[in-house]
Amino acid sequence: MRILIVDDEKLARERLIRMVDTLDGYEVAGIADSGEEAVRQAIRLEPDIVLLDIRMPGMDGMEAGRQLATLVSPPAVIYCTAFGEHAIEAFEVNASAYLMKPVRREALIDAMARVATVNKVQMEGVLGSKAEPEERTRTHISAKTRRGIELIPLAEVKFFQADHKYVTVRHEGGEVLIDDTLRELESEFGDRLVRIHRNALVMMDHLEGLERDPSGHYQVRMRGVDERLDVSRRHVSGLRRLVQSL
Repeated sequence: MRILIVDDEKLARERLIRMVDTLDGYEVAGIADSGEEAVRQAIRLEPDIVLLDIRMPGMDGMEAGRQLATLVSPPAVIYCTAFGEHAIEAFEVNASAYLMKPVRREALIDAMARVATVNKVQMEGVLGSKAEPEERTRTHISAKTRRGIELIPLAEVKFFQADHKYVTVRHEGGEVLIDDTLRELESEFGDRLVRIHRNALVMMDHLEGLERDPSGHYQVRMRGVDERLDVSRRHVSGLRRLVQSL
């Protein structure tokens, strides 16, 4: 079983590494010191189990757990934390186990043994049956780029635009390509975005107005975006009502 260890404290990571190294059938596939790095490493390494701290700067362990649950082959998540008040929330995001720090070797062995009885396919089925769509909605968009896996906060996304087999994500820091389809994005994020064309979805938070170009075609105006996107005729009336209500 391949293990990803995630903790922002070096000593805590090293302690878990030493424990895992003493267990037959388990290997440390990678380490991470933040929630963002945990998601990147999980996408790249495809671990079977993630030992995940909760309180970390930036993306905390709870949000990282939600992100991990949306992967095609989600790993089992064992939370390791010094704070017991997060236990209920941890299991709401499909944690396989919850261990208190300092993690005892016997407790880790027991948790890993229980997780080992469930393979990846079974785990994906469990996650799918337990989680409601709202619980699995991402707060970040992941994209594979030349720099590795980039995580773009959904709050920074301006719009999604389809072009052939890929979708471009325009965000505050530039743009990236993702494999998600517009239909999948529309289904997942619901009323946080609006379709303006068969090839474009705009985030509601950045929608500013509707205007006409010199040819009389309607275009949408977005905050912080110089570019104007075309609005198809079938979406004009609904978009006009929406803009008036903002």
